[in-house]
Amino acid sequence: MNAIAEMITTGPKSAISDGLLAILAIAAGLTVANNYYNQAMLGLLASEFQLSAGTVSLLPVLTQLGNVAGILFLAPLGDRLERRSLILKTMAVLVVALLVAAVAPSFAWLVVAGMGIGLFATVTQQIVPLAVHLASPSERGRVLGIVTGGILIGIVLARTISGIVSDLWGWQAVFWAASGLMITTAAVLTVTLPRVEPGTDLSYGRLLGSLWTLLRTHRVLRQAITVQALIFAAFIGFWSNLALVFAAPPYRFGATAVGLMALVGVAGALAAPLAGRFADRRGPDTTVTIGTGLVVLAFAIFGLFQGSLVAMIIGVLILDVAVQSSQVANQARVYALDPDARSRLNTIFMATMILGGAVGAGGGGLAYSAWGWSGTCIFGAASAGLAVLMSRS
Repeated sequence: MNAIAEMITTGPKSAISDGLLAILAIAAGLTVANNYYNQAMLGLLASEFQLSAGTVSLLPVLTQLGNVAGILFLAPLGDRLERRSLILKTMAVLVVALLVAAVAPSFAWLVVAGMGIGLFATVTQQIVPLAVHLASPSERGRVLGIVTGGILIGIVLARTISGIVSDLWGWQAVFWAASGLMITTAAVLTVTLPRVEPGTDLSYGRLLGSLWTLLRTHRVLRQAITVQALIFAAFIGFWSNLALVFAAPPYRFGATAVGLMALVGVAGALAAPLAGRFADRRGPDTTVTIGTGLVVLAFAIFGLFQGSLVAMIIGVLILDVAVQSSQVANQARVYALDPDARSRLNTIFMATMILGGAVGAGGGGLAYSAWGWSGTCIFGAASAGLAVLMSRS
């Protein structure tokens, strides 16, 4: 996690201490990683359980849907309950879900556990508003960028670690290790997190009802969530099928190759804080437009240069930088709308984004089943192209 420390020290001081910011960024990365461990092992699961590509893709799809449910029904509680206690309790249940996955005797059990993992891995979306809340107003873009960078590192290293560990010791070992990481992270957060009292006394029902009010009131929110959902659909459509295309000719690679390819995406973590500072200075609109356009470019490279490992690496680099830059800029726009509703605004933003990811996992999988890698590339380019149009509307 040296990259996180470097990102923190490259900008001016924030009201939040550097040490706590580093802990929050690392914790966000480690918790979000749980949503993505299963993607690098899909080839192994398809072989072990004798499943088709379409069937095995149900695991990441339902994990993402579980994540959407958690964001919708658990994350808004950050505005209503004391944040430290909520984070620690959510992590405790996440550990249980990971242990269930580790001992799953069948693919059906693994899918159920995956839904639970997705549901409670939304603790990440309790950490992000906490970091923004603790930051000074002039530094929120930078702080958001650093925490988002930590999240991206978690996502890409999840695929790398999962690919290597599952190849060496089996897919079950991935979930055993993940549960240990969560126990350690919870212990650190118990010692370091400050108490943050809730910003509203709304009942749970009214809290959920206010999500629709926020969505109806803010046009910027509607535009931001639509654009990011489309981009994330393209992003997850790519990563959900990479293990399958790598297992086929001309590559014939194993899960480790998928994990190593994910390391290229760490560059996106370095782009996230830069995008946050750029959004602070120049406004987020330009950043969003550039990001969406670069996603289209990445899928054009994937489609036009099929079979080329060099083209795949270049495309992955562009894709991850573009997606993270767009996300930071869109989140900066959203968080500025209502300081007293940041958990709920984050809920709306992340729920729609992850729902887009679930659509991407399913749509990309169907496209791959029907037309191979070309189908996945067309799906991703079309989704990102629509995002470009929406960002300009």
